[in-house]
Amino acid sequence: MKQFRTFVKKEFFHIFRDKRTMMILLGMPIIEIILFGFAISTEVKNVRVAVLDPSGDVITRKIIDRIDASEYFILTTKLNTPQEVEQAFRRGEIDLAVVFSHRFLDNLYTGDAKIQLIADATDPNMAVTQSGYASGIISAAQQELLPAGASPATIVPDVRLLYNPQMKSAYNFVPGVMGLILMLICAMMTSISIVREKEIGTMEVLLVSPMKPLLIILAKAVPYFVLSFVNLSTILLLSVYVLHVPIAGSLLALVSVSLLFIFVSLSLGLLISTITQTQIAAMLVSGLMLMMPTMLLSGMIFPVDGMPTILQVISTIIPARWYIDVVRKIMIEGVSITLVAKEIGILALMAFVLVTVSLKKFKTRLE
Repeated sequence: MKQFRTFVKKEFFHIFRDKRTMMILLGMPIIEIILFGFAISTEVKNVRVAVLDPSGDVITRKIIDRIDASEYFILTTKLNTPQEVEQAFRRGEIDLAVVFSHRFLDNLYTGDAKIQLIADATDPNMAVTQSGYASGIISAAQQELLPAGASPATIVPDVRLLYNPQMKSAYNFVPGVMGLILMLICAMMTSISIVREKEIGTMEVLLVSPMKPLLIILAKAVPYFVLSFVNLSTILLLSVYVLHVPIAGSLLALVSVSLLFIFVSLSLGLLISTITQTQIAAMLVSGLMLMMPTMLLSGMIFPVDGMPTILQVISTIIPARWYIDVVRKIMIEGVSITLVAKEIGILALMAFVLVTVSLKKFKTRLE
């Protein structure tokens, strides 16, 4: 029994000396419960609303005030023409638009007063939920604001689902799955490249070669970049011809941004490769540590705007978040590449930072 206790004590010492194991054993449950508890939410929060109110009468103003006072919606802008509605959606400024008919108050008692709700249906489930919440507020406001004894026709808002009127779930999941697949495959493929050289003993050959560290790192990425382009082509073909998700925008712009994202993912994998010692550790870091944040914090499944502020801030360092935004805008909404310049700039900055850090870590390990 004494020998058994000695062996148990020895195993505890081994675990306590390995900081990475301790982080996985004690840190991962904390991270997971926080992410799953706060990021997974189907509640409607912080929905950006635009209003087109050509009549501007007392009833429409009070309905608008009720929507703005709701905890679910944020009134961001007031539009002047119907053309501005879709422009606001294309610029990514709003999630929902409320459009009132002309002479709303005068037509309220004749049944000719109309309200249209226009929602961004790239995420069809969220669009339906947002429209339902807004319809409920409008219905309640109508009953409260009319004079006692009045009996106007009940207004049932006309809901228009922009970009995805058929409410196909593939329109929402294809951009997210593209980001997840490319991120995981690219990072996992490259994360073991330098570690493999260390394990099989060929790192010495790289050390004495005349190649600069930057060229060695880029040479590691080139084959995987070509293979990832093949994966991208396969994904796009399956999306269009099997899942029937059309490419509404420029195919060249979509491919160009995807190649930039592939390079970011490969750079992240190379960074993981330079800071890990074994292929197993590299696979675990690239697989486990990237999959969960990409799925939960990128907007792939749950909207980022509905998350707590701290998680929204953390999501800004997730490359897949910006790539998924770009794919939805170009592929589903059909916007021009100029309207996604911000996301492209962030991805380009991430690529530069990751390559720079990988180079620094690689040179440090060679010394």
